Amino acid sequence: MNGTRANMGGSSQTSIELQTVGPSTPINLAPSNSSKNDDPAEFLPQPSTTVSVVERWNHPKVNIFRTLSTFFAFAIMGANDAAYGALIPYVEEDYELSYVVVSMVFLSPLAGYAGAALLNNLIHIRLGQRGVAFIGPLCHVLAYLGICLHPPYPVLVLVFILAGFGNGLEDAAWNAWFGNMANSNEMLGFLHGFYGVGAVLSPLAATSLITQAGWPWYAFYYIMLGGAVIELITSLWAFWPVSGRVYRETRPRTENVKESRLKESLKSRVTWVISIFLLCYVGAEVALGGWIVTFMRRERAGQPFESGMVATGFWAGITSGRFVLGFLTPKLGEKFAVMLYILGSTICQLIFWLAPSFHISAIFVSIQGFFLGPLFPAAIVAATKILPPHLHVSAIGFAAAFGGGGAAILPFAIGALAQAKGVSILQPIILAILVVLLILWTCLPTLSKAPPGSPREATNKDRQWINIDFDLVDAGKRTIRRARSGGAADTPSNPRGPGLRARIADRRADRAERKHVQKEIRRYNFERPDPMIAVLQGVPLDTTMPPPYDNVRFLRTAQYQQLRHNGSVSQTAGS
Repeated sequence: MNGTRANMGGSSQTSIELQTVGPSTPINLAPSNSSKNDDPAEFLPQPSTTVSVVERWNHPKVNIFRTLSTFFAFAIMGANDAAYGALIPYVEEDYELSYVVVSMVFLSPLAGYAGAALLNNLIHIRLGQRGVAFIGPLCHVLAYLGICLHPPYPVLVLVFILAGFGNGLEDAAWNAWFGNMANSNEMLGFLHGFYGVGAVLSPLAATSLITQAGWPWYAFYYIMLGGAVIELITSLWAFWPVSGRVYRETRPRTENVKESRLKESLKSRVTWVISIFLLCYVGAEVALGGWIVTFMRRERAGQPFESGMVATGFWAGITSGRFVLGFLTPKLGEKFAVMLYILGSTICQLIFWLAPSFHISAIFVSIQGFFLGPLFPAAIVAATKILPPHLHVSAIGFAAAFGGGGAAILPFAIGALAQAKGVSILQPIILAILVVLLILWTCLPTLSKAPPGSPREATNKDRQWINIDFDLVDAGKRTIRRARSGGAADTPSNPRGPGLRARIADRRADRAERKHVQKEIRRYNFERPDPMIAVLQGVPLDTTMPPPYDNVRFLRTAQYQQLRHNGSVSQTAGS
């Protein structure tokens, strides 16, 4: 991209720009007619970039509190989802319901998840993450307050819709946020690990309070209500500065598209593959965790407390899998790792189904949870690698909310079938879902297992390259040399300018620096295909700075904004 020169009140300034070009375009080192020996010297380049810095969990510092608040929010969500399985037998007895009717507890959150899928992107654009941090926890507070009042069963079903909306909204928002962070695999593993922590503690607490302390089943939601109030306070405090305006400014579109981001994301095949994958995965996870207590009591002749502990073991396996395998997944590559995890889970499912022993079933369902744990985070990371950045919130939000619908549909379907065939129908259904998951995962494009910074990753044809006009760089150097020589210029009356020896030394320095810059560009293009580089533009000349003084400085950072498809890092400043 060529530099531009603008006269402003008798003065002028030179802008030096970066541009993204296709991967087949070579680095532009050809001479340009835009730079002359008499380029004005009033200003040097000033910092300018259109690329935001990739966030980390601890940078900026406020992200530490935001990370902790989202971890706690996911623990509440996990406790909410896992409580169904432990409470289903007692809700069934309390309201005297059949399998089909009591399964409405699973189906009711579907409406909430559907609403979250449709409104998630709108809430982000209008209210930002601040709106999510308020609306999601508020839905939890209102839902748990209603359950604590022990309402009639139809009202209970409606209340669970509200809880489902809160879950879907936060699930979508915080998955998209962590998916765009540095070390996203590990961070998503921790995020969903805390979901598992809540899922482990919830059936344990509910079963203990009901069977040991004699509490009614709905009294468990007093604890959930207290947790939701804390969630509301911490989330709103942490994300209050992130308004809708901030969200729109930090995630601009990279091309002029008139349709909404949600419509744009729904046109992508990847969005639908990830969405259906998460639908099946979440459905299998919640169905297995939700019906495992009933299955162990009816099919394995387990006692109420021991059967409740099997559900705790399953969720403990999911939690440990997310914490542990989250570090292994990026080393193996998401594509291969997920296929390996699904195969391991399938083997455990076969043993769980065919072995009639209570203890063997309890052990292998926990191991199965270990392999199932990292699937959701890996799917989110895959989506962030394939889709352009401006579609991450809308696409991942839709996929997460759509997938959350699986937590309603599949457990309800299993309950309906269990009414006619018995609860043993759970096992072949889960096995079939695992096969579908494997097929869906193979439909995704190939994902590089190499971390950012690897030359292999730059072979992706959708990556962006850097192009610099070196003649503009040389023009800036000449302005510095003229200033240091007291304003002497290369003119016919002064053909040697500052002196022949100095000119030769400057040219040698220019060649050396050009080689250095070319090396840096090759390093960024082939080793770091997603760079965040700022170029100094318009900085007033300071002749007191000791030489050598580079008028073009690359502001390097350890964090890089991912640029995909039509991403841009160029912007003209000073024109």
